[in-house]
Amino acid sequence: MGTNEIPNRTSMVRREVFAGVGILATSTLFRHPSARVKAPQLPLQEGTNLYTRLGARPLINCKGTFTIITGSQTLPEVKEAMFEASRHYVHLDELMEVVGRRLSELTGAEWGIVSAGCSAAETPATCACVAGGDPEKIQRLPNLQGLKDEVIIPRYSRNVYDHAIRMVGVRIVEVENMAQLQDSMGPRTAMIYILACPEDKGSFGLEPIAEAARTRGVPVFVDAAAEGLTPEIHLRRGADLVAYSGGKALRGPQCAGLLLGNKKLCQAAWLHSAPHHAFGRSMKVGKEEIMGMLAATEMWYQREHEAEWRVGESWLDLMARSVASVPGVSTEVLQPGSLSNHSPRLAVRWDGTRLGVSGEEVYRLLLNGEPRIILAGSRGRFQNSMENSSVEVMPWMMKPGDAETVSGKLHEILSSPPKIERREIRGSRTARVSGRWEATLEFVLGRAGHTFYFDQEGEKLLGTHLTKALSGPLRGVVDENRLEFSSSQSYEGARFRYRFTGEISDGSMSGEVDLGEYGKARWSAHGMTMPDQPVLCVVITRYNLIGPSCR
Repeated sequence: MGTNEIPNRTSMVRREVFAGVGILATSTLFRHPSARVKAPQLPLQEGTNLYTRLGARPLINCKGTFTIITGSQTLPEVKEAMFEASRHYVHLDELMEVVGRRLSELTGAEWGIVSAGCSAAETPATCACVAGGDPEKIQRLPNLQGLKDEVIIPRYSRNVYDHAIRMVGVRIVEVENMAQLQDSMGPRTAMIYILACPEDKGSFGLEPIAEAARTRGVPVFVDAAAEGLTPEIHLRRGADLVAYSGGKALRGPQCAGLLLGNKKLCQAAWLHSAPHHAFGRSMKVGKEEIMGMLAATEMWYQREHEAEWRVGESWLDLMARSVASVPGVSTEVLQPGSLSNHSPRLAVRWDGTRLGVSGEEVYRLLLNGEPRIILAGSRGRFQNSMENSSVEVMPWMMKPGDAETVSGKLHEILSSPPKIERREIRGSRTARVSGRWEATLEFVLGRAGHTFYFDQEGEKLLGTHLTKALSGPLRGVVDENRLEFSSSQSYEGARFRYRFTGEISDGSMSGEVDLGEYGKARWSAHGMTMPDQPVLCVVITRYNLIGPSCR
């Protein structure tokens, strides 16, 4: 082979692997004795993969780029870059310097850094706005004494992800209009945070907020996690920093993200991140993620986005034609209302009382079926708006062949619903449970005392659910010796949803509570009211596997 020839990659890798066999064989002489213990082998079965061999069930993703279902699939170019990066050592400060320069060239932003995700960009960005690049201040965090310790957030931007800002120790100042924003900005204001969303428009949108902030020297951060890579939209409107998830629209590493914008703020945020010994040390991003993220960014500007959109529309058309052949089923293509999870969706609608299956039941049947399919949402449940049943399908993260599978399964269920065991509320022997009940919730670790106030009208149950610090309405129905009701409370940008099921006997209640993304817990309650009959409550809520999260 000549000096200017490029070796065949496959043969080169094979040679390197075989060359390494001798090294591995020699190295066994020096291994710790425990390394000689052979690990138990997982059974290899036809049609299985590394997930099913462990007992986990992969999904067909008809929902979007949600972290809990592992976001998106990395592009081949990203996988290649991460593999190549893993084969070399590099100084991370030097690497991020050249990557930051390249991100600037690609995106038009002054600078950029790779983070361990969008949330992992929010935290060091906040640190940078609070403490700058002063090593002493960097080490003091989260001790904010003498530092800027407030972050202003418009009420419409409060969300579960601003926990990444609160964790620095700052106080969140919530404002509802420009007058409150002006009054709230002062010497303690470190940053203004805005969630990119449809509400970010008009007289209290990014432009007027950024203009007011600029006169006070306060940086503005925009969270654009689930958007495509269009930082110019936000930077042009006045943002100083904008962050993205890497494992969503960009199809980069799931544990990576981008922070783009003001060069000094980005470089200071990097000082607050790993590998530096700072508050963000635990949010480590490695050389593989850095180079994979850069490859995803490079590919964003090479991908044929219009062609990708047309492919998604063709999948929706295929599914629509399939399910519309079922009598009583109609479909509609819904266009996206925001830049986040920017994709059309297919709404499939029917009268559940006529077809004999509700939207929620179709959602559950597909989620628990084989193959396992997760849809973008559902509406209509047994004994609650069943006649207005629907499900939604998002093609954005589907793979070739998924549309045929999903359309076939939807058609099968809607045309011939399986027998579903249901418990109807008969209204007979309805117990009286009105009054106050003191409850104990046993979590996976720890317990808490809660209080229920029930107000009952026949089989319907209304009331209030109190925790130690929060309160919210509860709702359900009552019948026989079982009980189910739901409630929700808000804290900061988050909303907790509880779904209680259980039984009542001898003046006490007990059962299980579904905490959504926080798992399940056991609960029991005792009250002054002594029911003369057992009870069942059925909650009127929309089923949602993921909860309130938008990403």
